[in-house]
Amino acid sequence: MAENSFDVIVIGGGPGGYVAAIRAAQLGKTTAVVEKDKAGGRCLNYACIPAKTMLHTAEVFVEAKESEHLGVKVTGAELDWDALGKRRTEVSSGLEGGVAGLFKKNKIEFIEGEASLTDDGNVKVGDTTYEAGKVIVATGSVAQAIPGVEFGDRVLDTWGAWSLPEQPKSIAVVGAGASGAEIASAYIRFGTEVKLIEMLDQILPAEDKDVVRVVERTFKKQGIEVSTGTAVENVEAGKNSVKFTYGDNSAEVDYLMIAGGRVPDVEVLNLDGAGVKLEDKRIGIDEFQRTSNEKIYAIGDITRGPALAHKAMEEGIVAAEHAAGKDTHPVNIDLVPGPTFCHPQVASVGLTEAQAKEAGHDVKVGKFKLGGVGAGSVYEDRDGMVKLVVDKKYGEIVGAHIVGNRACDMIAELVATMALEGGNQELSFIMHPHPTISEAVLESARAVDGWATHA
Repeated sequence: MAENSFDVIVIGGGPGGYVAAIRAAQLGKTTAVVEKDKAGGRCLNYACIPAKTMLHTAEVFVEAKESEHLGVKVTGAELDWDALGKRRTEVSSGLEGGVAGLFKKNKIEFIEGEASLTDDGNVKVGDTTYEAGKVIVATGSVAQAIPGVEFGDRVLDTWGAWSLPEQPKSIAVVGAGASGAEIASAYIRFGTEVKLIEMLDQILPAEDKDVVRVVERTFKKQGIEVSTGTAVENVEAGKNSVKFTYGDNSAEVDYLMIAGGRVPDVEVLNLDGAGVKLEDKRIGIDEFQRTSNEKIYAIGDITRGPALAHKAMEEGIVAAEHAAGKDTHPVNIDLVPGPTFCHPQVASVGLTEAQAKEAGHDVKVGKFKLGGVGAGSVYEDRDGMVKLVVDKKYGEIVGAHIVGNRACDMIAELVATMALEGGNQELSFIMHPHPTISEAVLESARAVDGWATHA
């Protein structure tokens, strides 16, 4: 094979891209990854991993300050912002090195630069054109500002929010989806004054209302000022602060942080020239991630469905396997779990109760508070809940929703149950270890039919 020729070229070295590349290499394909920044992409270096590193510190900081009733007295607990920033960088750098090591282990060539597609479906990087048997596009997404507002020194995107050189005294977060809720949740625990503003009628708009009530109540108890059904307008960024209005209110904060959504990063790809069609501003794909040009696949944020790293990873597996001629199983978009790592955590899969009814399901619901199981008291996780939305006819679970300190780990069991077409009846008889928070899943399954033991 020619020096600049590969069986598979992946454009983008983020979670979806590097997983696709590794799978292609495992299947015996000569593989290259083109990345204009660092191995691991935005998620590892600027988004998911830095955010969760900061959120973990917020959790430990609060536990240190408020642990006396547990029998642990801590005097003078302080937040060292410089040390926190150093750890955030070290965690991302270590994982970046790990991805680079996986490329080397799997004999994947890492090509630095910005890639575009040629008209014949190959890949151009700078002045060099690389021939590809198949191409997997995994360029991800970029932050989107709100109308009439531009990012700058005082108006930040999510990476700007997580990488400030000093702790601000006050912030406003615009957009209360997963990213905005996480930013607000971290900073209020760091000791910063926080306003969380959402244009829609509830924070975490994609989540079930019963779950959201628990989060909003906790946020307000923590000191977050929550405003819903409110647009941010008249933004004036100065040298040291930002002024704006929201509804009938006006405010001035150190930083305005916009977490209002992301758009596919596809501008430089030459999609039209390569015969790759868009659908609703995203790349159109079939069930195996193939685009309208059958030589080219697309995965992750640039395709339909939620912009989540784990979705991109699984789509990368499908694309790589199909490109290699292997039988594969398409990703079920309806079973992509949605995690939010605020405090308390929120995780869900499938339909909310309202969505299930709108879709025509005759539903019954099982709800169980985490405080009802012994571990809820042991681990101080009493306020959350597990909620199952079930179709009455066969007991099919069509939606699962968890709020609590371990929700993002707990949801995997429910994803598996739904993927294997299990109903609440089967889940009602699956033994769960005691004492664990996961027992609330068992109890919620039993609650659907009215026989939860500890209700």
